[in-house]
Amino acid sequence: MKQRLLIGLCSSFALAGLLSGCTTAVSPATGRSFTTSVTPQQEAQMGREEHPKILAEFGGAYQEKPELTAYISSIGQFVSATSERKDVTYTFTVLDTPDVNAFAVPGGYIYITRGLLTLADNEAEVAGVLGHEIGHINARHTAERVGQQQQAQWEVLGATLLGAILGGSSGANMVGGLVQQHAQVQLAQYSQQQEFEADSLGVRYLKRATYDPQAMAEFLGSLRAESQLEAKLAGKDPSVVDANNMMASHPRTVDRVQQAIAQAGPTQPNAMLEPEIYLKKIDGMTFGDDPKDGVIDGQTFIHPTLHFSFVVPQGFHLHNTPDQVQATGPNGAALALQIADPQPTGDLADYIANGQVAQNVTFQNIQSLQINGMPAATGTVTGGKVNGRVVLIRHPEGTTYEFLFLSKPATTAAYDPGYMQTAQSFRQIAASEGSKYRPQRIHIVQVKSGDTVASLSARMVVSEGKADWFRVLNELKPGEEPKVGRLVKIVTY
Repeated sequence: MKQRLLIGLCSSFALAGLLSGCTTAVSPATGRSFTTSVTPQQEAQMGREEHPKILAEFGGAYQEKPELTAYISSIGQFVSATSERKDVTYTFTVLDTPDVNAFAVPGGYIYITRGLLTLADNEAEVAGVLGHEIGHINARHTAERVGQQQQAQWEVLGATLLGAILGGSSGANMVGGLVQQHAQVQLAQYSQQQEFEADSLGVRYLKRATYDPQAMAEFLGSLRAESQLEAKLAGKDPSVVDANNMMASHPRTVDRVQQAIAQAGPTQPNAMLEPEIYLKKIDGMTFGDDPKDGVIDGQTFIHPTLHFSFVVPQGFHLHNTPDQVQATGPNGAALALQIADPQPTGDLADYIANGQVAQNVTFQNIQSLQINGMPAATGTVTGGKVNGRVVLIRHPEGTTYEFLFLSKPATTAAYDPGYMQTAQSFRQIAASEGSKYRPQRIHIVQVKSGDTVASLSARMVVSEGKADWFRVLNELKPGEEPKVGRLVKIVTY
């Protein structure tokens, strides 16, 4: 299972730091003063503490193409060498997730996803993303937002306590995790002033490194096009930006980026873009989900390695994390599947009744079931701000899985039948069925005479929107055709 959640920028260390006295600090990059309780030394410690957690949350760094990760790090080091803070040691990591995102943790830890790299068309665009994140670190924007971090952490703490009352550790992890996702997205939403500062600093660093800063604006258009395509394919309004992607965590506009570029003055002649070297480096990179960690196919989740699949109700959006598969729906409804801990050794109904699903929680309506030939049991808990249903299913290979379904009391009657359908859709899949899921990969081809968007996109193996994906991946406007001789990306096996 693989992480799909946006990671926040604060830790227990940061929360503890909020209790110390505040002082006035000055941004080394902008000269602007602000009040904070976090010192640069504490920022460095925060980064060291958060780095392994972030790797664990995202399933680790992308290791399939070490030459690519070394290349991305070299771009980051080249750009960061032009920045103001010489007290920061930068670490650049490509995260193994198809999510399109990039973010920075205080102390010089900067993360960029392989999902984002699939959208970039040249080295300068990647340098612009990294330069923007370097700008956040140099301006000490996280330290400036400590007060807002404190409030978000208390929201997470309250949600976790609610989850513990509802469903012990499982409920705490799920409810707390889902609210934490929302709180951390809010944390990641820097102010417009901070975003403009990061863009201005990113432009400054790009110019010093002799990259073309116009690439920042070009790539922002690619990010928006990708988010609109994802919304379109999900049946949503394309004008609505998903709360989990980079367009939400970095609310910027092309006009503001162009303003930052204009304020920086003229760009030197022959500024670098380097499209060919970049495209050759990403040739063969994984596109989308890696099947070994599970595959999301619309409303269906398939795990080829653990040999199971299930279907969530319409209107629910699946997220795949290392520890559990989550799905969020309308009106605060949510569900999760995880491996039961501890693993039941006897009757599943007794396991629920004896309080092993959640301590200090009494489940009602407990009954034994058979789901697709597998022993199962279910129970409900009501009476709080959130109602819950647990379903345990013992897989033929020996592992017992645990569904937890949550809904508000006013909507439980509407959602519970769909929840039970999801539980009943859980089935074992054969190794042969799982083996058909192969990683999709980015491949670089040269446009030949007679090639068109239609002919090139027909070679793509994405399940839907082939021509749309081809245009987004190659930064082609509606109606535009690729020029002969150009290198373009297609998605194949």
